[in-house]
Amino acid sequence: MRLFAIDERAARCGHHQHGVNASMYIVMVASECAPVAVSGGLGDVVFGLSRELEVRGHAVEIILPKYDCLRYDQVWGLTCNSRDLRVPWYGGAINCSVWFGFVHGRKCFFIEPHSRDNFFNRGTFYGCPDDAMRFAFFSKAALEFMLKSNKRPEVIHCHDWHTGLLPVLLFEMYKFGGMPNQRVCYTVHNFRHQGTAGPEVLSATGLGRPGYFLHADRLADPSNPGRVNFLKSGIVYANFVTTVSDRYAWEVRHTLEGHGLGHVLYVHRSKFGGIRNGVDYDVWNPEVDLLIPHRYGIRNIQTKYLDKEALRNRLWLRQGLKPIIAYVGRLDFQKGAHLVRHTLFYSLANGAQFVCLGASPDPALNREFWGLKHRFNDHPDCHLELRFDEALAHMIYAGADMLVVPSNFEPCGLVQMIALKYGTVPIVRAVGGLADSVFDRDNSERPFEQRNGYVFHQPDVPGLESALRRALGLWYTFPEEFRKLMLNDMRCDYSWTAPGQHYLNVYEYIRHK
Repeated sequence: MRLFAIDERAARCGHHQHGVNASMYIVMVASECAPVAVSGGLGDVVFGLSRELEVRGHAVEIILPKYDCLRYDQVWGLTCNSRDLRVPWYGGAINCSVWFGFVHGRKCFFIEPHSRDNFFNRGTFYGCPDDAMRFAFFSKAALEFMLKSNKRPEVIHCHDWHTGLLPVLLFEMYKFGGMPNQRVCYTVHNFRHQGTAGPEVLSATGLGRPGYFLHADRLADPSNPGRVNFLKSGIVYANFVTTVSDRYAWEVRHTLEGHGLGHVLYVHRSKFGGIRNGVDYDVWNPEVDLLIPHRYGIRNIQTKYLDKEALRNRLWLRQGLKPIIAYVGRLDFQKGAHLVRHTLFYSLANGAQFVCLGASPDPALNREFWGLKHRFNDHPDCHLELRFDEALAHMIYAGADMLVVPSNFEPCGLVQMIALKYGTVPIVRAVGGLADSVFDRDNSERPFEQRNGYVFHQPDVPGLESALRRALGLWYTFPEEFRKLMLNDMRCDYSWTAPGQHYLNVYEYIRHK
């Protein structure tokens, strides 16, 4: 279902899309929140959306696990809120402390369980053999905390598979124990990661009744009916389900990107839609960015070339009349690492410089890119930085001429929207949120002033080269036209303003269902 239908339904309830929504109390429950716990875009979304909702006058609180690897330097006023939260688990209970602190103005509660399971003292957010049980406990603890502390939000907004059991627990247990009026919005950021566990998770959480819950219409994993699928659980039980772009919402229903959940989404299609993520323009904005040497905007776009010069000096690249093509992000299958590699060679063979910033979680890819780094270490037109460095990322967005995003799949993508704000022309594959935010300069049906990049369709070398060839051709042959394209980019508005309103319309809709 497209979101304008929800906007219309909310309007019929008396809440207009462009009007002022009545103040609401919303609790976000997530495994990440930037900048204290971030492994990808999820943390940025939780923080950015929460702030947008607060700016609009709503009360927002965020519940997170208290990982031992939190960025505690980003938490202000961390204090113990409670030392005696007892969370039922198997036949007994696990005692938890709950901490409170402000994360750049956001009100955050951190749940710290005290047990031999040591759920969140692993030195990592994810990647443990018992991840499913860790986050099942977190979902149960979040609800228990809300129940015992008399928090009764109108909407509980859950994120990704880690909190997929929360709506099940709410509507099968906590609804009858003191939380009858709470509604759940459930956002899936990536359908590839679903989270599964055996029937023991039903015993642990107190849900029990495996015969009931492991039914194909409830929690049973489509490919392994004896296991609980957390992502499916959230879809089945939530009042409304969103994902992070319109195009991705279509892809997960109609292509293999649903990873086995296409039928479930079809069954629940009346409560499913896409809402594009936003970009925090207080952080990613060349007019105010303190991490770039020279600030600039549409009126003084020529200053961007001073940032290009500074980037070259920082990375030991030679100065000269050449464009810089950049890649920023993980180096893995999702991101099209094979095409990132090809971009390097194509750039050097066609009069461009290439800059890469990112690490690979895949050992084989990691070795391959380190091999490339050693091979091109002294090349004056190439630099690979195989780690993540946020300050350097800001410099690359500001200094590069183009940014390549050749993803195999991309639920939303933030890098292309950040690049647009910096006047760095994105070259993207037409999937997911990339197709929703980048419109081809030569082939789009949109008016010229709305065209903002280059798009290719097939995840292969000819497709990529077709877009790179056109982009480089414009840069070299028609520099004034390239400048107009940069200005089109910078006029794009991919802030949280529109997505924030869409989420509020969803909240209003489920409150009045």
